[in-house]
Amino acid sequence: MADLQKRLTGMRNRAAGELFEKWISVSCEYYWKLGYACIEKTPEPMKPISPYGKRGTGQFVACYTKQAQPDFKGSLCDGSCIIFDAKHTDSDRIMQSAITKTQEEILDRYETMKAKCYVVISLKLKDFYRVPWSVWKQMKERFGHKYMSCTELEAYRVPDRNCMVLLLEGVEINEDSKIRIDKKD
Repeated sequence: MADLQKRLTGMRNRAAGELFEKWISVSCEYYWKLGYACIEKTPEPMKPISPYGKRGTGQFVACYTKQAQPDFKGSLCDGSCIIFDAKHTDSDRIMQSAITKTQEEILDRYETMKAKCYVVISLKLKDFYRVPWSVWKQMKERFGHKYMSCTELEAYRVPDRNCMVLLLEGVEINEDSKIRIDKKD
């Protein structure tokens, strides 16, 4: 029975994580239409092994070829690069270990090139945060532990609206301006 409970919890968490990524994708399309950014989901690195189902359906059996990269990459309207990973949890805290070693290395690389690097977080699909990569990787030094609680995340809260996470709200562009979404949009 415990194994079944773990499987159900895992399925629920995966479904919530996928929904969170869909909301981010809708947000990215919204920002594209406003002319603020072009941000796309990073495809998972996989290799097809064999066809699956009826011929011509485009379905196949595949395996992952390496660990996943951060979930989203793109450019802002001022030409700066943005990269972030999306993490969802049904807990009241997010663990630093949610980011894989590969994702950490890639975010570090982009950060050295002056890209805007973040971890975008969903807590229970109700509260959303955009944590700068520089803060994320210093959790232990800043907070005394390798997780961030709701209280510690509060400074990084971003608004949501109509199944969109307004993750670019307040991001600095063109040195002295910030993206502000008109509440009437």
